[in-house]
Amino acid sequence: MSSLDISAGSSIRRDETVLIVLLLAFAGGYIDAYTWIIHGVMANAQTANLIFLWVYAMAGDWARALHFIPPILAFAVGIVTAAWLRRVAGERASAISTLVEILLLIGVGILHNRLPDLAGTLGISFVAAMQASVFTKVEGAVCSTVMITGNMRQAIEAAFTSATGDAPGGALRRAGILVALCAVFGFGAAVGAFATKNIPDLALGIPVIALLVVLLRCEAGRSEVRA
Repeated sequence: MSSLDISAGSSIRRDETVLIVLLLAFAGGYIDAYTWIIHGVMANAQTANLIFLWVYAMAGDWARALHFIPPILAFAVGIVTAAWLRRVAGERASAISTLVEILLLIGVGILHNRLPDLAGTLGISFVAAMQASVFTKVEGAVCSTVMITGNMRQAIEAAFTSATGDAPGGALRRAGILVALCAVFGFGAAVGAFATKNIPDLALGIPVIALLVVLLRCEAGRSEVRA
């Protein structure tokens, strides 16, 4: 069955529901805005970090170029950790990774004024990578909660195939969900920028609340399955 051939009535994993991926997209955009304002790097968009690395390196500004290496490395470690977690925890990986993300964000938030930029960047990029690796689908179809490029491409393709009449069932709904993901990611970035500039010491509390809802929803889903 095509990844687009998904209806609202299908059996859907709790960690792949629209509500959860929208909450994660909000947190993803928020955290990227936070790390850019506070640390001058991107938590999720390693493409941007890599570009800045080589732009400054080619200009001979090695001090600024090397600034972008730690988040890239932390992201890589987060990917490996998430892969290991999926292997050992199975379906519980989503809840465990969300809990780890919450705890690390709380730690970075509490130590905001004491942590060096490097430590804060490493922690946030690490948890961003775990989210990117563990939450990869919405209603059974591939998506991203930490960047919009792929979502935008898929949304446009799905809308085009729907308009031309060649789309499988559920393509228009899929396009709508992906557009919503992009919009919520942008909204999260806007809220993150505002909060980081106005309440920097408390700013990370907002994505933590969103992630707490994700954690509770994941665990509620497990309880319903056991019942």
